[in-house]
Amino acid sequence: MRKILYSLLLLNFFFLANAQKTNSYAKSINEWHKARIADLKTPNGWLNLEGLFWLHKGANSFGKKEGSDCKYDNAVFPAELGSFIYEGDSVLWMNAANNSIKVNGVLVNGTKPVKVFYKEEQAITMSWSHFTWTIIKREDKMGVRFRNLEAKTLTGFKGIERFTIDSSWRIKATMVAASQNLLMITNVLGQTTATKTAGKLLFTIDNKEYSLDVIDEGGPNLFIVFADETSGKTTYGAGRFIDIPKPDALGNTEIDFNKAYNPPCAFTAFATCPLPPAQNRLKVGIPAGEKNYGNH
Repeated sequence: MRKILYSLLLLNFFFLANAQKTNSYAKSINEWHKARIADLKTPNGWLNLEGLFWLHKGANSFGKKEGSDCKYDNAVFPAELGSFIYEGDSVLWMNAANNSIKVNGVLVNGTKPVKVFYKEEQAITMSWSHFTWTIIKREDKMGVRFRNLEAKTLTGFKGIERFTIDSSWRIKATMVAASQNLLMITNVLGQTTATKTAGKLLFTIDNKEYSLDVIDEGGPNLFIVFADETSGKTTYGAGRFIDIPKPDALGNTEIDFNKAYNPPCAFTAFATCPLPPAQNRLKVGIPAGEKNYGNH
């Protein structure tokens, strides 16, 4: 009888410990997702974008007036706020008469041009009322990323649906050297760039081996752009992103698909997301992480 009671106690202890471990893991994923949502809602998040204007060489007029080079149709926006002057590797800003903007929080008066971009060396934010914008460069294209800090896509945001958290999608993986040091990544603009690769990640799902090429962006984690057989069905059609810990000295790391997240293009048409390379399109469904958002 004592042996039976002892066995039952051990069994109960095992189930209790396992339940606590499962709850702790789910809590950590929920905390990660909470931080992810908070980041999306920040002024530099992806929910407030309302424009992406590509510049041509010379002066580019900016306002709601019909015929503006960078036309932003909003009742409260000026008909002509000013203009961007794209010369060489630089972009300058010039106020229109009777208008002024802030550059990095400082009011710029007058109609003398102010340099707001030079070879991606400056992190400059321009603003007028509750609208902000920055200059971005994508290969040979120069553009204006425009934000409305009171955008309906931000104020009406209700969250992102996710698959049920499942610890079985926390998978051990091994990093091995890639056949090449550079990974060719194409973005939604059709531009292809050579990106530094950290290596190839090997892992198994249902006893079958798969691999993903991993990008090294120089941060604390490594970055993966991937698609799977849920893409275009329950998840975003152009794939998802995931970050993984850098491997140890033996190449061991893990990939937690419960942290797979949507690229910016899932939330806005005004982003320039990378697409998964052919070798990162998995021939298996990954029902973990974020589901598709809206109709993007």
